[in-house]
Amino acid sequence: MHRMTTRLFLFILFMLAYGMASAVGFNQVLTGESSVIFGYKQMGVALDGKFNKFAAQLSFDPAKIDKAQAKIDIDVASIDTGSTEGNEEVVGKQWFNAKAIPTASFVSTGLKALGGNRYEASGKLSIKGRTLEVKAPVTFQSAGNKGRFDGILTIKRLDYAIGEGAWSDVDTVANEIQIKFHLVVTAAPNKK
Repeated sequence: MHRMTTRLFLFILFMLAYGMASAVGFNQVLTGESSVIFGYKQMGVALDGKFNKFAAQLSFDPAKIDKAQAKIDIDVASIDTGSTEGNEEVVGKQWFNAKAIPTASFVSTGLKALGGNRYEASGKLSIKGRTLEVKAPVTFQSAGNKGRFDGILTIKRLDYAIGEGAWSDVDTVANEIQIKFHLVVTAAPNKK
């Protein structure tokens, strides 16, 4: 009987230790290894740009996706369109109005598992003082205590008043903009 009790006790300890070791929460974004880029068409030509400054907060445990949270704040004045002239134009009042509204942000409201490493993130995207509900497909890959989220969010720039006046002509700059995010995160074991 004593041997059976000892085995049961050791088994329970092993299961508790395994459970604590395998419960990993990804919660620190490595912005130096992460990126927020965008794709658009100007006069029918596909172009890319990026934002050089952004901050991100994230909390993700693959075993508890209902508790997942994310917030990304983008410094719109850090935009890089590939040209100095373009950068100066898009921070102006008709585009991002960066002096009056310096930050665009995404705040998650939910995460839905789609199977495998695929998810659908939903949340509120605020740009230039306008906030809309959005959904984006997201993938998550991890190796040890490091992981990465990759996703693409397609928006219509005119929904956010990006490119007003003469710039509202979608033949010059297309209405659809693809925002591609790559977030590298680190993890620490969760406390149970």
